[in-house]
This record gives sequence, structure tokens and C-alpha cells, in this order.
Amino acid sequence: MKKNIIIHGIIAGIIVSAIMLFTINYISHCAGTVDFNTSMLIGYASMLIAFSLVFVGIRNYRDKYNGGIISFGKAFKTGMMIVLIASTFYVIAWLVDYFFFIPDFMEKYSAQMLDELRATGASQLEIDKQAKEMADFSRMYKNPFFNAMMTYVEILPVGLIVTIISSLILKRKIVK
Repeated sequence: MKKNIIIHGIIAGIIVSAIMLFTINYISHCAGTVDFNTSMLIGYASMLIAFSLVFVGIRNYRDKYNGGIISFGKAFKTGMMIVLIASTFYVIAWLVDYFFFIPDFMEKYSAQMLDELRATGASQLEIDKQAKEMADFSRMYKNPFFNAMMTYVEILPVGLIVTIISSLILKRKIVK
């Protein structure tokens, strides 16, 4: 079981990290030509693609190592372990990229969000309030622990949903 989890977790982690790194670095080098909302959609789509390996990993464990039988609990545990490995790859890749290659990411992101707010006709009071909130968040985001936790919060819910759905689909009890 461990080998199955590790292999599927690493492959999923490489997929989601590679797509994230490509997308975020493309955006940060093409500032103003690509919006962050499109990047977010690409990011969540890449998470779903990578987490398809949760389904594959659970099914592989059920069919090859467990005689075609798996409970919801065992399927859920297997899926979540794959998700944790993949998510850790994603978080580490983001931390390295953020702190060593794009330390100005939050400033660029904040600037675009404020520009979008201005474009919608928001009042100066709203814009100032949002600017202060973003500056405070940007300060906290420079802390690697906070940054890592926020990045886990970004990816883990997607993995949890995929794991629950996969576990429900793949659970199979003993047939008498």
C-alpha cells in the first residue's frame, strides 16, 4: 500500500507543481497581459487533473493489492495520503518559487486587484480599505510558515473533495 500511495502522490505532486510553476512564472514575467483570475482557473483545473491520480491510486490498491474489496474508510485514507504527498510537493514548489524567484508576487497581485476594483467604480474609501487589507496580508505572507499554511488551504480542500467522491465511487464490500 505504501508504494502505491507514494508513487501516485509523487506523480500528482509533480503534475500540479509543474503546471503551477509554469503558470505563475509566465504571469509574473508577462505582467499586465495575463490576469490572475485566469491563472486561478488554470491552477484549480491542474489540481483536478493531478488529483485524478487519487482515483487511480485507490482503484489500483483495491484491485491489485486488496482483492477487489475496499471500504470507504480505507479508500479515504489511501486517497488522503496521496493528496497530502501531492499537496506537500505543491507547497514546497510554491515556497521555493515565491521566496527565491518571485518575491514581488504579492505586490503585483495586489496592484492588479486594486486596478480591478478601480475599474468597477469603487469609491476611494473602498479602495483604500482593500489596499490596507492587502498590505497587511502581504506582510503576513512573507512569513514562510503562514505562507505554507495558506498554500495548503488552497490545495487541500480540492483534494478532500476528490478523495470523498473517489472513495464513494470505488468502495466495494465483500460479495457473498
